[in-house]
Amino acid sequence: MPSPDPITENMSFLLAELDGQLTRLISYFDAPRTETALQLIQRAGYSHNLSARVRKACLSGMMRGKTSETKQLRLQGTDTIARNLDLISRLGRRAVEQAERMDRQKVLRADTYVTPLKMVRKTVARIQAALDDRDSKMAVQIGQTRAELGVFNDRLFRTYTRDMQGTKHAGDLAYALLTLNEITRMGEALQAISEAILSINIGQSVQFERYFTLRSVLAGVSRDEDISLQPLAETRSGSAISSVSLRDAKGKTVSAVFKDGDRRKVKEERVGVKSWNSVYPGLAPEILYYEKSGESAALLIEHLEGETFEDIVLGGSDDALAEAQAALHKTVRDIWRQTRTDEPAEMKAMDQLGKRMKDVYRLHKRFDRGAESINGVTVASLDDLIAAAAAREAKLKAPFSVYIHGDFNLDNVIYDAVAKKIRFIDLHRSRYMDYVQDVSVFMVSNYRLQVLDAGTRARIAGVAADMHAMAAKFSRREKDPTFEYRLALGLARSFASSTRFVVDQSHARRMILRARYILESALAVPAGKEARFRLPVRMLFSD
Repeated sequence: MPSPDPITENMSFLLAELDGQLTRLISYFDAPRTETALQLIQRAGYSHNLSARVRKACLSGMMRGKTSETKQLRLQGTDTIARNLDLISRLGRRAVEQAERMDRQKVLRADTYVTPLKMVRKTVARIQAALDDRDSKMAVQIGQTRAELGVFNDRLFRTYTRDMQGTKHAGDLAYALLTLNEITRMGEALQAISEAILSINIGQSVQFERYFTLRSVLAGVSRDEDISLQPLAETRSGSAISSVSLRDAKGKTVSAVFKDGDRRKVKEERVGVKSWNSVYPGLAPEILYYEKSGESAALLIEHLEGETFEDIVLGGSDDALAEAQAALHKTVRDIWRQTRTDEPAEMKAMDQLGKRMKDVYRLHKRFDRGAESINGVTVASLDDLIAAAAAREAKLKAPFSVYIHGDFNLDNVIYDAVAKKIRFIDLHRSRYMDYVQDVSVFMVSNYRLQVLDAGTRARIAGVAADMHAMAAKFSRREKDPTFEYRLALGLARSFASSTRFVVDQSHARRMILRARYILESALAVPAGKEARFRLPVRMLFSD
């Protein structure tokens, strides 16, 4: 006979052990006795050891080579389930320990705990079947136990706090509240188990509420087996972005991008996409579905074919990069021409930078230095340079506005080599603005790529310089005399503010020094002579 799988075997033992402990826990609250409490507390090592065995076997499986992503996710999910089963065991023991500290156990109202604990035991008994059968409906029911325990908590909490008013048994009631908290937290553990099973089923880590949003958006799909998710990104604001592959009611495979998160952020993305589709049709992806729920929302967006500009810069051939650059420059120039208005624009790069410097200093404390004197020469602090540059910038406006991306990083530009077409993503900051905003962000998003080999760094510098050359030519054609000066301030902003995303101290130092050099150079220009200013772009972007 083949040896039993250690994960399956020990998980079965763990579930059986926990069922026995929950049975004793229910017996204790049905008729509190110290003997029953001791029997429960003495079982601590059993559940802990079984949980450890499951987790050890899961870790061993994950460490083996050539393990598929599906199996890795199942092992991770099983590890999560084992941890939370042990947590339920510990919460039960702690609840009993708190109750045993009470002098007057009548204050506890112990019998009210029996029904919710029976619900917990019944829910735990369904975990194995939900896991084995990949039953998402059952997994959801497991997670919903948290809400039911929350209702129980609210009701009994009000009772305890009411009893506290004018009573001599405040100490006992405090222990009662601690007991209630331990039992209520079992719901959190059950929800974590639910999320682990759902994650295994759909192929990506998913939070409980996010699963409902996904199901609501994909209401036309009947089964979770028809959905395949692959993580694409996690934004700094907390939104999650995933690639979705699904079969519709007709059996046709459909690819899309699922994005969910804070309602305001997702709404901004939706507005940005719709705006681009009216201003410059065909550039932004189509929105397939939009769903909002409370403070969160979700989008299902058209999947775009092609590669991000970042992937092309770092891994594409010279010919592929040249082709992508030509397409990007042509598209950007066309957007600027088509959306140009005579409304002057203020970039306020220094205001933007001033607001972000606290985050920079939080990560890089050594950049936060005051003015210093070296051999009698005063060296201004970075904050002083920013303030002085802000005063100069306030007097300079772009002579016209264009519709900009707003977050024009390399990874927000897609090039489809087959269709020879540029597409934009992540459009929640799009608006009419100084085109220098996009130019400076794009150029510095090249530099901040943390790749060290000389060949790639030279390539990165070339991409940034080519974008500058294209934009400078456009500025001359459109009679924009202060383009170079405003670009300098935009570059200083992006070099300095980008360091809050760069942990590498050497790379961050190179960026902050470039920001400082640009600001000092710009401030050295006499007022009124800004049109004569030029930056050594190639030098700035070369290492």
